[in-house]
Amino acid sequence: MKRRDLLRHLEASGCVLLREGARHSVYVNRAARKAATVPRHREINDFLVRRICKDLEVPTP
Repeated sequence: MKRRDLLRHLEASGCVLLREGARHSVYVNRAARKAATVPRHREINDFLVRRICKDLEVPTP
């Protein structure tokens, strides 16, 4: 999955960018009080996409 598509999905699900790291971006779901890191790769593996969505308690795209 493309990184920008994942970020659009996360933001549409209520997640916001908490901070930018050197190699990752940290997104947080304030309603569920959960956080997850999103790597800065153009393509993100589908298994990792599912894990990020599970960690943030949002539905998978």
